[in-house]
Amino acid sequence: MTNINKLQKIATQIRRDIVRMVHAQQSGHPGGALGCADFFTLLYFDVLKHNPQKFSMEGKEEDMFFLSNGHLSAVWYSVLARSGYFPIEELKTFRCIDSRLQGHPATDKKLPGIRIASGSLGQGLSAACGAALGKKMNKDKNLVYCLCGDGEIQEGQIWEAAMFAPAKRIDNLIAVIDCNDKQIDGSVSNVLNLGNIKAKWEAFGWMVIEANGNNMSQLSISLNMAKTLTGKGLPILILMKTEMGMGVDFMMGTHKWHGVAPNDEQLAQALSQLDETLGDF
Repeated sequence: MTNINKLQKIATQIRRDIVRMVHAQQSGHPGGALGCADFFTLLYFDVLKHNPQKFSMEGKEEDMFFLSNGHLSAVWYSVLARSGYFPIEELKTFRCIDSRLQGHPATDKKLPGIRIASGSLGQGLSAACGAALGKKMNKDKNLVYCLCGDGEIQEGQIWEAAMFAPAKRIDNLIAVIDCNDKQIDGSVSNVLNLGNIKAKWEAFGWMVIEANGNNMSQLSISLNMAKTLTGKGLPILILMKTEMGMGVDFMMGTHKWHGVAPNDEQLAQALSQLDETLGDF
């Protein structure tokens, strides 16, 4: 049974890691990372079938995850470290020159947990489709997950992948869209309104679930529901409603923290709202 209280404590620590990492280099993207901390925690500590000690690029006989909106790297690095992929101390090197923890995930330094370079928006879902199709061809029963941003789905390549997956009956794929209605220039609805996202994806042939991405209990139910829908001939999409900057009150409700680092005073204010639960790096 999922231990929601334990997962919530981990997510709080992940949020501490995010604001400290971005503050240390005065560079990064805290808003979306904070909003997706619950999803990443639930995925890596409860849902994903994976072995951090035996990571392989091929991902044979395990679930795979692809981060398409790679600017959320801080939350991913924190979760990877705290689930055992690499030492937690390495989080101190976030965005440093020659670090394995680049601002956007990269593969050249072979950081465990990372299978593709991402951050050039729109590409991750295509990679996930390829990985999922490969698993089906290899009779591998494990699943592929992919996270995209709602601003990101303004990219045309997303819709090529959205068309491809149902046409090829890629039913071992669970895609998730972080729906926080925020992107770097403002609200998604103002920059380029997406219209009825659910209706569009359903029209392309996906099975669509709507979820609350900042309620661990409800999100757990949604992710497990998505797993029950796999193997039925169609890919699955979770429209995950989140709040950018979740957990830090002055970062919430605005796009302005998409890619801005907190100063010393703001860091102290943020940490005062987030209890240390696992020990800071």
